[in-house]
Amino acid sequence: MLIRQKVVGSMAVCCYVLGCEETKKGVIVDPGGDEAAILALCKEEGLTIEYIIATHGHPDHVCGNRKIKEATGARIVMHAADDAFFNKPEVHQYFSMLGLEHSPAADILVQDGDTITFGKQTLQVIHTPGHTPGGICLYSGSDLFSGDTLFVGAIGRTDFPGGDMGQFMDSIRQKILTLPDDTVIWPGHGYGGSQSTIGEEKRSNPFITGV
Repeated sequence: MLIRQKVVGSMAVCCYVLGCEETKKGVIVDPGGDEAAILALCKEEGLTIEYIIATHGHPDHVCGNRKIKEATGARIVMHAADDAFFNKPEVHQYFSMLGLEHSPAADILVQDGDTITFGKQTLQVIHTPGHTPGGICLYSGSDLFSGDTLFVGAIGRTDFPGGDMGQFMDSIRQKILTLPDDTVIWPGHGYGGSQSTIGEEKRSNPFITGV
């Protein structure tokens, strides 16, 4: 799988352009701004973008969804719980304080265990609620695109509406730390680094060591 990581937007989101090198079909994960640069990267790689995947609905991760969709015709993919949650008027109003565009309604709603296929590549949806009700990670068998569930040396916050620390730690313990230790983690922000592994986080991440 082709993996290109690009830090975008005012909140330094790690956006991912993923592609099938054989068919040149691709997806964009979390286009959080700098849409022109993301589209230029897709063009550089010769990719036809089929899906725009949101690891969760916070505006810093989805503020580029509309422009990317308009430019590519790709369909927006989001977990059903976040699509519903972030379209509630009170939630929409709260996150408007960030000054970032909200995502249009999702075209495709996913659940835990669903798969997203582009060309000959497949991503498995792992539902990891706690940061948001419908937060997801995307697993390829050797790589995990962890959104704001797991960072290098840290985890996502739970003090925004929809957050739940107990649920979050259960998600990490039961669904993430059970993956193979050599799984490469590609985080939603590069606060502690641009990538890591499950094994390294088990050993050194102070938020999860011993859980």
